[in-house]
Amino acid sequence: MEIRIGELAQRTGCEVVTIRYYEKEGLLPEPARSRGNYRLYGEEQVKRMQFIRHCRSLDMSLGEIRTLLNLWDSPTQDCGKVNALLDDHIRQVEARVEALLQLRLHLTALREKCAGARPVEACGILQGLVNCSCHTVSTRDEASAGV
Repeated sequence: MEIRIGELAQRTGCEVVTIRYYEKEGLLPEPARSRGNYRLYGEEQVKRMQFIRHCRSLDMSLGEIRTLLNLWDSPTQDCGKVNALLDDHIRQVEARVEALLQLRLHLTALREKCAGARPVEACGILQGLVNCSCHTVSTRDEASAGV
């Protein structure tokens, strides 16, 4: 099976420009070329592109994907490195979740500073943004926010 880049894009749900970018980054190998110099892809490139897309949907970086692809290309290696990479990615996600919970806490504290319609000059939200008071949340507030 040989398909052109447009069909690869269609089969994998990816933009043509993204496929070219992944080639440039070395995630996809240089494709074969037709007599007319069109890129030609096979089933292996389809699988590889689906693998990359799935990794990206899990918010993995290109570096992480490159590492996983290198491991995938060496099937006799121990998968401990794969486990370690995923464990590290999970820790990064947990840190981002914690940061987002803190952000929600600060935004909620800021939102509570203005309950209704009033002149902008008296807006508690704008005043809170000026004096950074949304960042001084008590531990009682953190407990009620589930942090």
